Formats: sequence, C-alpha cells, structure tokens
Amino acid sequence: MNERKSRIPGLGWVALVLLIAGYWLLLQNPSWFAPAEEIPYSDFVSRLEKGDVAEVAISEDKVAGVFKPADGAKPRRFLAVRVEDKDLVAKLTEKGVRFEGARNHNTLWTVLSWVLPLLLLFWLWRGMFGRLTDGAQGGLMRLGKSKAKIYMEKDVKITFDDVAGVEEAKEEVRELIDFLKDPARYAQLGARAPKGILLVGPPGSGKTLMARAIAGEANVPFFSINGSEFVEMFVGLGAARVRDLFEQARASAPCLLFIDELDAVGKSRALGYLSGGAHEEMQQTLNQLLAEIDGFDPSKGIILLAATNRPEILDPALLRAGRFDRQILLDNPDLNGRAAILKVHMKKVKLAAEVSAERIAGLTPGFSGADLANLVNEAALLATRRKAAAVEENDFIGAIERIVAGLERRKRLMNPEERRRVAYHEMGHATVALAQGDSVQVQKVSIIARGIGALGYTLQRPTEDRYLMRREELIRKIAVLLGGRASESLFFDDVSTGAGDDLTKATNIARAMVTEYGMSDKLGLATFETEHSPFLQGAVTNFRRMDISEETARLIDAEVKAILDEAFLRAKQAIERNRKFLEAAAKRLLEVETLDQKELHPLWQELGTGDEAKKPAVAAVRT
Repeated sequence: MNERKSRIPGLGWVALVLLIAGYWLLLQNPSWFAPAEEIPYSDFVSRLEKGDVAEVAISEDKVAGVFKPADGAKPRRFLAVRVEDKDLVAKLTEKGVRFEGARNHNTLWTVLSWVLPLLLLFWLWRGMFGRLTDGAQGGLMRLGKSKAKIYMEKDVKITFDDVAGVEEAKEEVRELIDFLKDPARYAQLGARAPKGILLVGPPGSGKTLMARAIAGEANVPFFSINGSEFVEMFVGLGAARVRDLFEQARASAPCLLFIDELDAVGKSRALGYLSGGAHEEMQQTLNQLLAEIDGFDPSKGIILLAATNRPEILDPALLRAGRFDRQILLDNPDLNGRAAILKVHMKKVKLAAEVSAERIAGLTPGFSGADLANLVNEAALLATRRKAAAVEENDFIGAIERIVAGLERRKRLMNPEERRRVAYHEMGHATVALAQGDSVQVQKVSIIARGIGALGYTLQRPTEDRYLMRREELIRKIAVLLGGRASESLFFDDVSTGAGDDLTKATNIARAMVTEYGMSDKLGLATFETEHSPFLQGAVTNFRRMDISEETARLIDAEVKAILDEAFLRAKQAIERNRKFLEAAAKRLLEVETLDQKELHPLWQELGTGDEAKKPAVAAVRT
C-alpha cells in the first residue's frame, strides 16, 4: 500500500507535464487540430489559378494549405497528394500566395516520439530500482527477508478466556507465560524455559489459537509465519529467511516466535527425493533452522512455538532434546470440552432461552474446535434465513445435519417405490439401534436427500464419550449399520444398492476386529500388516495381503464374513421382533419425511421390544 501511494504522485506529475505540453502546442499551431479537406491535385491547381488559395505548405509528397475565406466564412484547410510540377513555385509566386516547405511529420509527433520513450525508460528504471531496494512485497533485494507477521501486545487480543476444551494444554503452557513476563526470576535458580514447544493435534483442534492466546496473556510481541513461506525455488533463500526471522526475534525479546505447519519445512530428510523431503533447498533451510534453534539463548525471553498435524514425518533432529523439548497434544475435545467451546462461541450470537450447550455437545462427537465454531455460525445463518428473533436448538440440529450429511435436496424427485424403500431402510437402522438399547440414542430419522449420494439418514446421539469398545459393542455397531439391508431383505423381494456405504463401514470394522484387535478365536492374538492413514487422521485404511500366507488370508476373510453374518442375523431378529413398530414408523415417515426423538420414543414405548439376548463382554478395544 505504501509503495502504491509513493508512485501515484509521480505519475500525476508526468500527466500534468504532458497536458501542459499539449496545450502549448495547441496554442502554437491551432490549425493542426482542425479537419482538412482532401482534394485532388488538379482541383488544387484549378483553385490556385482562380486565386482562391491563401497559403500553402509544400512537403515531399503532400501539399497542404488554406483557401481564402468567403465573406463571413471561416478559412478552410485542404490537403492534396503532390504531383511532380516544376512550375508550382512560379505559379504560387505569380498569384501572390504565401508558401513554405514542410516536413513529412508534424511537430507533435516529433515531441511525442522523444517524450514517450523517455517516460517508458523512466518507469521501467523506477520499477526495477524499487524492487532492488525497498521491494516491500518481496523484491529482489529482500528475497532473503522473513515474511513473518508481527503482532505487538496491543494487537493480540486473544487470551485463555477464548480457548476452551484443552484445559490440560493450558496448564502445561502457563509457566511459559510467567517466563515471558519475568525471565530473570527463572535465571536466578538456574532454570530455563524449553527452547521449543511443539503443538501436535488434528486439524481444527486450536493449535494456532493456543499460540496467539499465549502471546496475548504474556503481552509480548508475537511473530507468526507459516512453514511453507520458508520454501523457495532458489537454493539458499529459505535459509536466509530463517536467519532473518531469528534476528528479528532477538531484537524484540522477550517475544514469542510461532511457526505454523512445521512439517512443510521440517520434513524428514530420510523420506527421499520423491516425497519432497531431501532436495537441496529444503535441506539447507532445515539445517539453518536447526542451527538457529541451537544458537539462541532462551534466557533472553524468546519462546519458539511450532504446530503440526503430521508429527510422524518430522525430522528426528528437530525433536531431540535441546530443540523441541516439549510436545503438547491438542486432541479433539470430549463432551465437556465441546460444551465449553460452544459456550465461548455462543456468546457472539443471540440465543433462545431453551438452548443448552450440553445437549448440542452431545450431538457432536468427534467435532473439533473449528467444527464447533462453524456449527454456531451455520446455526446463526439458518436462524437469520428464517427471520427468527433468536437462534433456537432446532437451528443447531439443522446445522449439524448440514455439516454431517450435506445440504438438503428437497427438489430431488423419487418414484413412490424408491421413496418407500428408503423409508424402510432408514427405519431399519433406527429399529436395530432402539432394540439393542446401547449407549447411542436415535435422535432423528429422515428420508430427505442430502449431499451427493445420501437419500436419507439416521442421526444418532451418544449418551457419553467412549474411548474403549468391547467386542459385543462392536458387533452391535455393525448390526446397526446392517439394519437397513436387513429391513430391505425382509420387506422387499430384492435388495438395492442403498446399503453400499453401510457395507463398507461394517466390513472395515469387522476386518479391524480380526487383523488389529485380536478378537478372532481362530487367528488368536496375532495382528497382521495393515496400511494406516497419516497420524491423527484416522484409522486403518487398507489391508496388505502380500505380508501373509494365502491360508491366513482365507482364514481372515472367513472370520470377517462370520462376524458380518452374526451381526446381520442380529439385525434381522431385532427387526422381526419389532415389525409392527417399523411398519408404523415407516408409514409415518412417508407422510412427514422426518421423525425426531419426540415422535419416535412414544411409538417405541407402545410397539417396540428391546433386545432380550444380552451377551457377555469378550474383549475391549481402543477406538
């Protein structure tokens, strides 16, 4: 912005000079800007013989002049292509016509032909000089300068009051705030703050927010930069930026230096060239970062913070003692944490009196802090769209459905048979869940299409956060997933493709029980090679058969099928016992398209039957 402001006045002066020059030329030669009548040379000779020509300017190829004006008329200019005429000068002299020689181009073009190239050269020189000297947006002389954004104490207004759901992490970093406020007190006892602190957690868990809150609580300068901003095309520029960043931090101590997405610059060099972890520029940048971490003195009041959601790919040299001494995990919040986060964000919207953060938190298992902030905003948008005076609980439920299942597609038309099949499919899920009476409650059932492929959905709400699941609970979970297919097989002549996603999820759970959790009597406690998705990003993705024998692979397939058959049989039995409830609920669902907990539970109390077969726990598994 400053560079643009400095260039505008210069361009204004150039425009003013050109305007003055054009005005002066107009005063000196007003005839240049009057239209000239093009005539044949023979007409010019004829008018000359008649004495109608007042003055003439002769060039090598043209004859231009002015006719004598008639009484009260304005003089007329003419222009004719010159023909070789040796007697022209004699005729002009004889008729007393004033004549002169003229060049092939006019003075205006001559002036512009000199001025415009000079102006162009001046503009190019000024632009290049600006890039070579002050280049505020990354000029050639500043390619090695750090792009870190500096937030002084008055700019960082976020405090621990704005961070919720990560109380253990807040307690872990409180001593950093004391150290930044009074580093001398720690030096008296010989203690030192950790050189580097690595914030680890899945996307949206609040790592950047935590770093800003630490700076806001300590009231110190906050340097923030993304790891990708160190990586450049030219070798050595990333290392130069690292040096400049630490120089700025030393000049502003005490301060907090935050590097977001550390994995972009600190990727392990052992990953090889194909993964982008070993090319020359990245190696130099990483080596310079390691040297700077070793070189700065933490007693001066400089705290280095970094954040990543991919700690497994970081170079081991970054994680050794003396560099990033401490790692703090910021996981997705539990039930109480979600409620606390919702209360923080709900302060910014106008809520109805009946809205309960605890009830909303119960509907959002697995949501991160960023997801919850988005949820509150989506609920406010829904309330605004229906012109409500306050945000109600139904708005939050609608926002959850939109985030989890996708946008409603009420205009999608289905034939009556497909619509009936979807209703029985979704009520199959709900019936099995209600019959088993486990820790998950059915919140809503709908046959309104959402997202790309969902023709209906069943929204369930866990009554508590669970961190371990028994084998019996996993079988029940698979049975709920297969409830839709079981309902179709009982109420229709043939099954459809509607259970495709359910079958995939059920198969993954069953395979994990066999290959990971040791829940198969035939295979025992052995685990088998699996492909995992990135750390903190999810569970098992695929299974490698190349690391096991063919006999073991067949046995695994047989055990997976046995688990699925067992769960499918449970689902069918639960539906057969509660056929009256399912048919009544499906009929009502076809009428209103959506059934919530208030309608489902009374109907279940009247017509439903719980699961009579309670099997004992066999094993436990971490989820």
